[in-house]
Amino acid sequence: MDKITRNKPLAQIAADHIVDYIMNGTVKKGERLPSEGELMEMLGVGRGTIREAIKILASLHVVEIRRGVGTFVCENMGVSEDPLGFQYIEDKYKIVLDTLELRMLIEPSLAAKAAKNATQQQISEIGRLCDLVEEKINNKEDYLNEDRLFHTKIAESSDNLVISNLLPIIHGSIALLMETNKKALTKETVVTHRKIYEAIKAHDEKEAYQAMDEHLRLNFKSISK
Repeated sequence: MDKITRNKPLAQIAADHIVDYIMNGTVKKGERLPSEGELMEMLGVGRGTIREAIKILASLHVVEIRRGVGTFVCENMGVSEDPLGFQYIEDKYKIVLDTLELRMLIEPSLAAKAAKNATQQQISEIGRLCDLVEEKINNKEDYLNEDRLFHTKIAESSDNLVISNLLPIIHGSIALLMETNKKALTKETVVTHRKIYEAIKAHDEKEAYQAMDEHLRLNFKSISK
């Protein structure tokens, strides 16, 4: 580590260096950080300092500590899984309705932007996730994670960097929707997901907007009766 000239605790300085290491692309989101020993050698500090630095970064949702496995860079760095404290609000039904209203305002536009901006690789990944959701549904398996990834990839493909920080909120809505909506719209999900994917694949912005709007409105209608 460079000679310390800033008025910061050593652990915070080490944490800053680890963030720089991540931001430089040496280790990517979702990947494992080097071991404690490797970080000690890289930064020239002791084990206690490294552990404290990792605790700081974990508290900021930059890294995730998986006991017995290692420390990994968070997919959504700096964003908690429940940024609005949904788990502490009793009226979950109201949360779902309100969050779906928010999603209806932003996700159709994101789908349209994805149709315009998505690369071939991103389109292929959206198609793969579409197939996975359908496969899970046909096998009567839990498809929540694949559903989240489908919507996440569409948002990422819109080329809007800000929306990535809103995704945990959207993900929370999807989780609550599954709990609230006892009669899951499995058939409708397969059909509308396929429409969304095909529109993005065809770079049809108008159809992508309409397909996503239809998908969300069906969900809203199913739980607002």
